[in-house]
Amino acid sequence: MSANVACFFVAALSLFASVSAADSKSNPADELVSVLNANRTTHKSSVLFNNPGLGCIALQYIKAYQGQCGDVGGSKGKKPADSEFTDTFAPNCNVEASTLSPITGRLLGCQTKYVQPNEAFSDILIHNDKSLEILYSKNHTEVGAAVSGSDGGSPYFWCVLFSNGKTNSSFSLSGGVVKTQHPGCYSGNNDDCSGAVVSHVVIAWTLFAGALIAVVCVFGL
Repeated sequence: MSANVACFFVAALSLFASVSAADSKSNPADELVSVLNANRTTHKSSVLFNNPGLGCIALQYIKAYQGQCGDVGGSKGKKPADSEFTDTFAPNCNVEASTLSPITGRLLGCQTKYVQPNEAFSDILIHNDKSLEILYSKNHTEVGAAVSGSDGGSPYFWCVLFSNGKTNSSFSLSGGVVKTQHPGCYSGNNDDCSGAVVSHVVIAWTLFAGALIAVVCVFGL
């Protein structure tokens, strides 16, 4: 293989990597629910229904923190007011307010580095006896999960909301229409959205690197 052919091959791989990152065919929020349900099954707990309406609410829950990692957990931890579920979260998700059901538990975590769903589950969300108690509670019947960066980049938030609502009747979407929201992903909506979590800056730099390699190949810089 000549030097020029090898050079263009490397450039093509760089460009392909950037396109793949922007058009990934997976949803990390759905993957998180799968990991969670598999863990519950191992513990002889019931599998929870993956409710898209509740998943969207979980994404809205993340957005309420406005990228402030310091407000998550600890002695200074905060959480959105209950009124926001009816006044803000439900309308933004096209969820009928009359179908909102009680939240029976939540798992929320935030850190500067993006990790895979299984790592987020074991290293960020499940970190003490309280989180295990929430995970295995028999009060839950359904679950919604979300993951989002801040403006598509760091820090990254992971959120799981549990409810005891009736499957297929709670957190119902008006007209049955799923509302896609970015940045971020939420579970249950069949959205290929993992590229929405990755920083667009990273993708841009990958594209730039591929283009630069191509220029070097052409001009021999």
